[in-house]
Parts: sequence; C-alpha cells; structure tokens
Amino acid sequence: MSDWLWWVGGALLLGIAEIVSVQLVFLMFAGGALAGAVASALGLAMPVPAGIAAVTSMLLLFALRPWLLRRLRRRVPLVETNAAALVAREAVVLSTTTEDGGRVKIGGEVWSARAAHDGEVLETGTEVHVVRIEGATAIVSTAGRAARTPHN
Repeated sequence: MSDWLWWVGGALLLGIAEIVSVQLVFLMFAGGALAGAVASALGLAMPVPAGIAAVTSMLLLFALRPWLLRRLRRRVPLVETNAAALVAREAVVLSTTTEDGGRVKIGGEVWSARAAHDGEVLETGTEVHVVRIEGATAIVSTAGRAARTPHN
C-alpha cells in the first residue's frame, strides 16, 4: 500500500476525533496529515512528509485555529454550563454566611458558600448573587455589591 494512503487514513481518523472533541485541534493535525499525504504522493522520502506534516500542523494550530475560534464564537454565542452557569444568578442564604462559610440555595440546589468580602455577614433569608464558583463553594455577595462580571 502506498505511503500517501496511510497519511490520508490518519487524516480521516483525526477528522473523526475532531467530531467528538469539537475543539479544532484534531482538525489542524488532520490538515497536517493531508499535507504529508501530498508530499508522500509526490514521491518524497519518508522524513520529508513527516516534517511537512509536523510544520503544517503547527502552523494551522497556532495561526488558523485562533482565527477560526474567534469567528465561530462571534457567530454562535457561548452557552455556559455546569457551575459556570451559576455565576451571576440569584441565591438565598440558608444559614448565616461569612468569609469562613455558610450555605445558600441556588436554583433549588443547596451549596456551601462564602461571603465575597471580608467582614461581610449574610443573614438567613438574604437574597444574594453568585460572584464566582470555587470548587464546590459559591462565593456570594448582596445584590448591591455584586457588580462583578461573571468571568472574574
């Protein structure tokens, strides 16, 4: 079997891996493999197609991928999921919460919590906003003091 077919087969496998990951990384390596296939089909000795594949993959990864990601994110809004989706949501304090700890209810779920500001004491029943999530702990603050963006 010709060497260039191995390169094409590798590009196809990388393309399938990209479908699963959707990060545009395997796609860049697939492009490198296709460049290696072309070099191999031209009859170049084995180290040359491998070098061309590696250089092409790196160029695609560091030059084309960031541009593609920016265009994709402009067209399709990023939807936060899991804990990141809780940032900036309202919560209700279930037990007095300080910078040392406490508990809040966020969208029907009970979370361990800490006050975002030193010396801040959030009493039971107080409505707060989630400033950020650290591990399994919600960092919360009262509505007037939660003027931070969700990505801080």
